Parts: sequence; structure tokens; C-alpha cells
Amino acid sequence: MEKAYRTMRSTGAGNIALGIIIMVTGIAAGILTIVNGARLLKDKKEITF
Repeated sequence: MEKAYRTMRSTGAGNIALGIIIMVTGIAAGILTIVNGARLLKDKKEITF
């Protein structure tokens, strides 16, 4: 029974760490998207066809 608790504890810790990594990656991707969108809007005036 004790082995099952140890396995669950290590699995839970791994899942929490993975969740934090995924969350940070998502936030970084969102920030990059916003910055690139703002840059495109700012440079829109200079585009000629």
C-alpha cells in the first residue's frame, strides 16, 4: 500500500510541474502574439501595394 502512495505522490508532483511548464509556455506565446500584432498594426501605414 505504501508503494502505491509513493507512486501517486511522484506522479502528482510531475503533473503539477508539467502543468506549470505548459502554463508558462502558453503565456509566453500569448505575449509574443500580442507584441507581433501590435507591431503589424503600427507598421500598417508604411505598407504600399
